[in-house]
Amino acid sequence: MNAENETPPPVPAGAPDPAGELGRAENADVEVRVDRIAVDGTYVRVSSIGHPGDRAFVLVAGLGIAATYYERLAPHLNENGPVHALDLPGFAGVPRFRGAVSIERYADALERVIDDLRLVDPVLVGHSMGTQVVTEVAARRPDISDVVLISPVLDPAARTVPKAAVRFLRSALHEPAAVRWHGITAYALCGWHWFSKVLPKMIAWPIEERVADVQARTLIVRGEHDAMVSRAWLRRLARAMPYAVLREVVGGAHSVMHAQADAVARLAVAHVDGDLPDRGVSSLRRVRDDSTSSDLDRLSATDRWLVVKSRFMELVGMAKGDDEELEAAKSAHAVAMADSDGVPVDPEDRDEVVETVAPEWQRGRPQGH
Repeated sequence: MNAENETPPPVPAGAPDPAGELGRAENADVEVRVDRIAVDGTYVRVSSIGHPGDRAFVLVAGLGIAATYYERLAPHLNENGPVHALDLPGFAGVPRFRGAVSIERYADALERVIDDLRLVDPVLVGHSMGTQVVTEVAARRPDISDVVLISPVLDPAARTVPKAAVRFLRSALHEPAAVRWHGITAYALCGWHWFSKVLPKMIAWPIEERVADVQARTLIVRGEHDAMVSRAWLRRLARAMPYAVLREVVGGAHSVMHAQADAVARLAVAHVDGDLPDRGVSSLRRVRDDSTSSDLDRLSATDRWLVVKSRFMELVGMAKGDDEELEAAKSAHAVAMADSDGVPVDPEDRDEVVETVAPEWQRGRPQGH
C-alpha cells in the first residue's frame, strides 16, 4: 500500500482534555491584553490571555494572518501560564519592516518578544509560515524544550507560486466560513504589496534543513484535508528531526488550529506534559474533535451579536492601531466563544465586557425588552 494513503491508527483513549478542565474550573480568564514590543524600526503586537504561571505559550501565525486565527485555541492553553499571540510586522495593521524581509528577520522579532517578556523556556507554537519562524528560533536556542508546528510549509515539490496557490485553494474548500472570512480580512489589511514581498521568502525557505538543528521536543500537526501539508511531508520532517511526534486531525484542513481548536489544544497540552511518548516517522496518529462549535447559528443571540460586533471592532482597531479597542473586541469574542464551548465565565467579567462592546444588550436582551 502507498504510504501516503495509509490511515494512521487512532490515539489511545485517555488523553488530557484541557477544554474539559476549563469547563470544571470556577471560571475562565477572558480578559485579553494588548501590548507592543519594539523591533527593528517597527513593533510586534502581542495579545495575551491568562496570568503569569510556570509556562507560557507563544503563538505565531502564518503569512498575512492576524493573531485572530488563534482566538479559539488560546483560551484552552492558559491553565499553566499566559498565552501570547503575535501580530508580526506587516500583518494585521502592524507597520512593516523597512528594507529587505526574510524568515530570519521575523525570527529576530520573535526572539525580541521572548526576551522583552522575560519568558523562560516558552512553548513555541507556529502555524504555516509561523512554523518557519518558530523553527528558526528553536534552532538558534537549544534552551527551548517544546515546540508545536501546525501545518508546516512547504515541501520542495510545491515551491513555486502557482503550485502553492493551487494547493492552498484545494485546502480552502474544506475550511469553514469563519476561517475564510478571517483570511480575506487579514489579507486585505496586509495588502498585496507586502504579501507578494514575503510570499517568495516563505516558499523558498528550506524548513527541512533547519529542523535538523532543533533540539526541542516537537509536535507536528496537520489537518486531514490539508493539501499544502501531506502525510509524506510530515514523515520527511520527522526523519530530519532529533525528536518529533506526528498527529493528524480528522476533518481539519490548513487552519486546523482554528476550526478544530479543542483537538489541537488537547494535543499541545499532552505534548508539553510528556503524555505523547511515541515519536518518529511511525508516530503518526489520527485524532478527532467533536466538541468545538464555530458556526454562528450554534450561539445564543447575545453571543452571536458579540461575535459579529467584536469582529468589526477588531478590524477597525487594527486599521487605526487602537490597542484599547482591540482589547475590548478580543475580550468580547473570548466571552462568546467561552459560552459556546461551555467554559464558565465570571458573571461580573462578562457583564463588563458586554457593557463595553455591546451596551445595547443587557444580560442577554436588548434594552427596552
